[in-house]
Amino acid sequence: MSIVAEITGHEKDLGGFRVRRVLPSLARQSVGPFLFFDHFGPFEVAAESDIDVRPHPHIGLATVTYLFEGAMMHRDSLGNAQRIEPGAINWMSAGRGIVHSERRPDDLRERRYGLHGLQLWAALPRELEESEPSFAHHPAATLPTFREAGLDGRVLVGSAFGVRSPVAAASATLYVALELAAGASITLPVLAPQLALYVVDGPLSVDGRAVARGVMVVLDAERPVRLASATAARAVLIGGEPLDGRRLLWWNFVSTRKERIIAAAADWEAMRLGGIEGDASFIPLPEPRPQL
Repeated sequence: MSIVAEITGHEKDLGGFRVRRVLPSLARQSVGPFLFFDHFGPFEVAAESDIDVRPHPHIGLATVTYLFEGAMMHRDSLGNAQRIEPGAINWMSAGRGIVHSERRPDDLRERRYGLHGLQLWAALPRELEESEPSFAHHPAATLPTFREAGLDGRVLVGSAFGVRSPVAAASATLYVALELAAGASITLPVLAPQLALYVVDGPLSVDGRAVARGVMVVLDAERPVRLASATAARAVLIGGEPLDGRRLLWWNFVSTRKERIIAAAADWEAMRLGGIEGDASFIPLPEPRPQL
């Protein structure tokens, strides 16, 4: 059978808006290097809505932001200020520690607009957990596209369908956006050692099994898979090489060592992880605190 696990996720309130959190889950901690998967929207952002995500820290991971609609403004403790729009990729590698915010762009503060997108975290390989933090932005025009009968795709990270993304991931990683026309039927080849499909707008049929919007299916990565759509649909593929060991997650921190997460929490509480110039606000540590 091509589907080895099905993950429905759960709704989570982030203060200003709700997201569907799919990874991590009880069924699966990770797919390839990806161990966090949030789907937000589509929804209308009112002029009076507060959807700003104030400065907060990360360690041991790379954040990957991709939008279908709307815009967000990224700022970080390295001094980067970057607007992200649909089709582009923001790849921020936290390494030993970085602070960033994601806010409503100034030109959208007094108007209504739609917002819809995904944010994923990719765990850094064990040997790069304490690497220097970095940030890279890749506009939509720089990310390769491909087309087959009834399918338009964009390779966001990695290599697939004869094209390669310029995004520099820390390990073998695959992230592909798919748009299927009504009535499309395509075969996905073997693409990665671990692979999952998430239905953004659906439903889709996976080897004859219906998969609803907001559902992730982990696939048997050793065999081709047939996708079909009765109506227009969108989906993403994620995967890559398996993680080099289990990861611990607490709040915004990822590590192979619990003591490292505890130290990062203490560093954030003492404001030793840096900040964003001109922005004194921050998200405090949640309770309860991590314990050895």
